[in-house]
Amino acid sequence: MAAPFVDTAKITVRSGNGGNGVVSFHREKYVAAGGPDGGDGGRGGNVVVTVDDHMSTLMDFRYKRKYTAANGTDGGGKRCTGRNGADLVLRVPRGTIIRDAATQEIIHDMSDDAPFILCKGGRGGWGNQHFATPTRQVPRFAKAGYPGESREVVLELKLLADVGLVGFPNVGKSTLLSVVSRAQPKIANYHFTTLFPNLGVVYVEEGVSFVMADIPGIIEGAAGGAGLGHDFLRHIDRCRLLIHVVDVSGSEGRDPVEDFEAINAELKQYSPELASRKMIVAANKTDIMADPALLDKLRAHVEALGLELFEISAAAHQGTRELVKQAARELAQLPPVAVYEPTYVERPPEVDTSGEVSIEKYDDTWVVEAPWLQHLMANVNFGDYESRNWFDRKLRESGLFDKLEAMGIQDGDIVSLYDLEFEYQR
Repeated sequence: MAAPFVDTAKITVRSGNGGNGVVSFHREKYVAAGGPDGGDGGRGGNVVVTVDDHMSTLMDFRYKRKYTAANGTDGGGKRCTGRNGADLVLRVPRGTIIRDAATQEIIHDMSDDAPFILCKGGRGGWGNQHFATPTRQVPRFAKAGYPGESREVVLELKLLADVGLVGFPNVGKSTLLSVVSRAQPKIANYHFTTLFPNLGVVYVEEGVSFVMADIPGIIEGAAGGAGLGHDFLRHIDRCRLLIHVVDVSGSEGRDPVEDFEAINAELKQYSPELASRKMIVAANKTDIMADPALLDKLRAHVEALGLELFEISAAAHQGTRELVKQAARELAQLPPVAVYEPTYVERPPEVDTSGEVSIEKYDDTWVVEAPWLQHLMANVNFGDYESRNWFDRKLRESGLFDKLEAMGIQDGDIVSLYDLEFEYQR
């Protein structure tokens, strides 16, 4: 039995923590005061997302939902830097969109070959070699590594196809795909034979080809969740051209015009932008048509809307060549496959600053450490004026400066916050 088609997955990813810096002093025979030589901690591993063209579903993420990159190792003596944590590489099918799970905003569209860093590894902490000054020659402190980033995301697969086949179940979409390409979808004379999207490459002539997608048949109410089409309408979001397949045989007692309008209504309800795409109508099963008036009625309706109609019989291979040639001509004038621009905006973290703070004094340097302080600093761009002001405001709100003043800090003393140092001024 074939594996089920999985096109969405919610996962939690976390990058590695940075390694800690160390306190170490150079020891060598005949060298009385070798000075500090504590090395830095290694960087934590990133979480990297990359495209794998051999994958067609998100099945790999169905059962495993948490992914963590390796931590960096601590530094060593003799200025030895710790080893960086190995990156964690997540492979996804081409066309996968990464969304923020909380806001549903788009973080990245995995449609090209460039890897994307979803979570950056934490920076390694500085060893005591960085804190030596003319007045502080024996720094007996080092910095802890920064924590990694954690994020909950939704992976959503939107197939990359030029042409999408839409229509009611059992109208011949899968048969058409199998005839014009080398795809081998399941075909049978009952509704919902197609349970997951199928892709096929349609070769028209030398140098001219396109990708066609067949999705499960749409029924009335699909945009609201009825049937199977609702789950797979996203797979024609990127299609530049739609081929609307309509059964004109009358074999099931259906009215082609009513079917045509019902599907268009569902497309419009799902996405007005999708419904406005260029469309070609394929009147299928003309070889077993019982009442030619049904075809004439559909043709008059379609042409009144300014659309082209092609009479075909996919099963009998009639009219399919003309249909794909026209599709290729239309594609030559249409814009490329849509790529979704990121809409996600990084927001300042909600950090609880009420936790415990460790403050130690070394000469004229006040070393401040706290778990919440690491999280706060990891989200600050110290090259940006507004970001620095936000950081200063958070420190004042936390009561840190009040604690330092109560302990006797003086103007001009050095405050050391992990790999940040500044002169204190009231």
